[in-house]
Amino acid sequence: MIIDKGLSPDFINDYLKVCGKYITFAKFGWGTSAVQSRELVKEKIENYKKYGIKTYPGGTLFEVCFSKNLFEEYLKECKDLGFECVEISDGSMELKPEDKDYAIKQAKKAGFIVLSEVGKKSIVLDSELEIHERIELVKKDLESGADFVIIEGRESGKSIGLFDEKGNVKKEELEILAENVDMDKIILEAPQKNQQVEFILRFGNDVNLGNISFEEVISLETLRRGLRGDTFGKI
Repeated sequence: MIIDKGLSPDFINDYLKVCGKYITFAKFGWGTSAVQSRELVKEKIENYKKYGIKTYPGGTLFEVCFSKNLFEEYLKECKDLGFECVEISDGSMELKPEDKDYAIKQAKKAGFIVLSEVGKKSIVLDSELEIHERIELVKKDLESGADFVIIEGRESGKSIGLFDEKGNVKKEELEILAENVDMDKIILEAPQKNQQVEFILRFGNDVNLGNISFEEVISLETLRRGLRGDTFGKI
């Protein structure tokens, strides 16, 4: 899963010739799709669709709309624009478990692929989540019907989720997660190379990785194939 922070349609069209086949999901980060014209967003979505890439707006935009009682309008607008997926998250707000369950089920009912997210944007609030609490939240989202659950890692990959303040993977917590959930249903946000390497070596070269920057797609693919020193001869 890559982040589109506001790329132009022409850039997308050219760059996907190089790396399009290696991308599954493209997230229009945060609320970026709301500050571009509808025509531009539609054009970008169509460019991604040419390569079989499924698109969705960032979870923060869902949170803004849900908090303003505009969830139904939000789903309709996503459908009208051509998004195939939506992200249901509570990283920047407090969302009651029953509300998250409702949002996931309504999005599924509307025909979307649903990616939920577990974790908080705030380092302080996220640090309060024990690994077993994260696991329970993951299981609840999957039971509600989420197709994938994203483990929050933000763009920095530091002091959030499975990462310490230096961006190193908390191996013990990772193993507890792997023992308790179906990793095929998990997308691990991993913006840093060392994180990508660790996840590939632990789960194999088809592990689901997210928050990958556009310029890192090809280099990540070489890691997955053992064509870079970090994974050479190890997978």
